[in-house]
Amino acid sequence: MAGMRRLELSEALHLGPGWRHACHALLYAPDPGLLFGRIPLRYAVLMQMRFDGRLGFPGGFVDLRDGSLEDGLNRELGEELGEAAGAFRVERADYRSSHAGSRPRVVAHFYTKLLTLEQLTAVEMGAPRARDHGLEVGPAQDPTPPPPAPEGLSQLYPRVVGVWVINYSQPGLPAKILLSLLFTGLCIVFLKLSHPNHSSATTL
Repeated sequence: MAGMRRLELSEALHLGPGWRHACHALLYAPDPGLLFGRIPLRYAVLMQMRFDGRLGFPGGFVDLRDGSLEDGLNRELGEELGEAAGAFRVERADYRSSHAGSRPRVVAHFYTKLLTLEQLTAVEMGAPRARDHGLEVGPAQDPTPPPPAPEGLSQLYPRVVGVWVINYSQPGLPAKILLSLLFTGLCIVFLKLSHPNHSSATTL
């Protein structure tokens, strides 16, 4: 990425008090399902709708005076994802990289954490009850019961449409609604092309 440079963790931790540290984690799990009942899946990945309408990974700024990077990251995950995030802990072994930019003086640390599909689903479903839900980010997938899958499609269909369902308590609502409706329309077109014999009365 332009303006970013990769750092070794030891170098990043000695940048000085003028730098802020942000930690984010990619939470993923093996997924044996089939997309549209045909295409084998490999992993399910948890992403969130950020305050600016973009998709990102859970986490946030941490204060090294309160403990390690991992301590701060796990606190952030608990605040954003709820009690289910307490079933696992992101450790130093899950660390992957650090990148820094000159403006603003922020260094970003990235982690990946392998979960079971049951753990990932529990986090996804419990996120709306998290302390900070709706304040900064919301789950990218709607945790409410999904719409019925069109005939011939697998139960993973809601993940394709639901990943763009927005959290209506977030700021910038009109723009996000427009984005959500646009992507939903594209999904409908894709489903029509993939399943031309399916009724046009499908409700998303």
